[in-house]
Amino acid sequence: MLFKTDKQTTEDLAIFSKRNKNSVFELFNMTLTAGGAKELERMFQYPLADKRLIEERTNTIRFFAEKKITFPFKGSLLDTVEEYIANNDNRTRLSKHEDNLERKIKSIIGVETPFDQIKKGVNASLEFLKLYKGFILQLKSAGMSEELLKTLQVSEDSSLQQKVMEIFDSLYETRIQDLDIIKTDQILRFTNNKTIYTLTENVYKFDALVAVAKVSLEKGLSFATPASNKKNNLTIEELFHPLLQSAVPNTFNVNSGNNMIFLTGANMAGKSTFMKSIGISVYLAHMGFPVPAKSMEFSVLNGLYTTINLPDNIGMGYSHFYAEVLRVKKVANSVGNYGNMLIIFDELFRGTNVKDAYEATVAVSEAFAGIKNSTFIISSHIIEAGETLKTLVNNMSFIHLPTKMNGKIPQYTYKVKEGISSDRHGMLIINNEGIPQMLGYNPKKASDEISNG
Repeated sequence: MLFKTDKQTTEDLAIFSKRNKNSVFELFNMTLTAGGAKELERMFQYPLADKRLIEERTNTIRFFAEKKITFPFKGSLLDTVEEYIANNDNRTRLSKHEDNLERKIKSIIGVETPFDQIKKGVNASLEFLKLYKGFILQLKSAGMSEELLKTLQVSEDSSLQQKVMEIFDSLYETRIQDLDIIKTDQILRFTNNKTIYTLTENVYKFDALVAVAKVSLEKGLSFATPASNKKNNLTIEELFHPLLQSAVPNTFNVNSGNNMIFLTGANMAGKSTFMKSIGISVYLAHMGFPVPAKSMEFSVLNGLYTTINLPDNIGMGYSHFYAEVLRVKKVANSVGNYGNMLIIFDELFRGTNVKDAYEATVAVSEAFAGIKNSTFIISSHIIEAGETLKTLVNNMSFIHLPTKMNGKIPQYTYKVKEGISSDRHGMLIINNEGIPQMLGYNPKKASDEISNG
């Protein structure tokens, strides 16, 4: 089964670049080849929903990180090999009856002939095979298991591996004259074209995974563990947002007994960042990638949907509130169809008045609480909704991000605590910025005018 997610979620979590902003993809993209970058992007586009596949990729990246494996291939070499292998039209075959005099004349005057281009491709391919063989030997000597080698299609008993090494051993050490080029070109570009192409694809995968391993070491990331036979389990120790400098870590836990989380806190207390950190970690864990935390254990999910930065849709004539309603409807349908999902809502129904937002938040949260096979994280400014839900729902945990006051200046701890927040600092912040005074507002004068009718 494919891991279910959507564009709204990837934009909320900044998985890919948007308007030149930092992204999670860019964080990991330390690839050295264009093909490696494309392979990394493909991994990001298709998270995994299979425990075995997640563990295989995790174990491979962990091995590369622990052994500090380096990637020996240059992008320019791979580009030359790819271009050479792709040019396998029968009409480009070399012949021993080729007009050598014409070729030699063109060589003298500095014109590159088709023969010269093919010769360059042959030599690049042989260099590529030499590096490939050395890389596989490096993995084996570092102790990579046969099981992991098989997942990378380079097992000792792999017919592909055996075949390409036979090609290399028979060709590379030979002194290549012009007639040898013709013979070698036939072997590489035509007889074993698909084999060489598959090896380049393997190398791009190596490039992506080695890059991820390097990032895990440099950024202090850890490898998540898929939980066995557990539902709604998500335990993250010292979770942090990977795109923030000096991010404050938090510990977070969800299980089958409290699969509903209600998060409160003042404006700027860090609610959105905290929820994004959870979403990013779950997304990366389902790719088999390292996560921004000290440790993480998770139940493998069928999908992840977030609603954090939901826009209105002017083109469709939708207000922000109606866009929220449609989003809740889409998520509810997905949960009903697939189950076993993580759903994150930041500030439910912020596009309507307080009374309707309160009633809708309570109604939707209570309904979601009845779905036991998925996990829900919902934040709200409406603390009264939390107080009501306490009396209605027995599988909901209440957490908040507190604010400490230094006189009239709020200070944000960014540390999660249990309970419902009572912080309301909106007007305090507005007054601290002097906005009413800038607009000529005098609260005493306004009060007097009201009193005097």
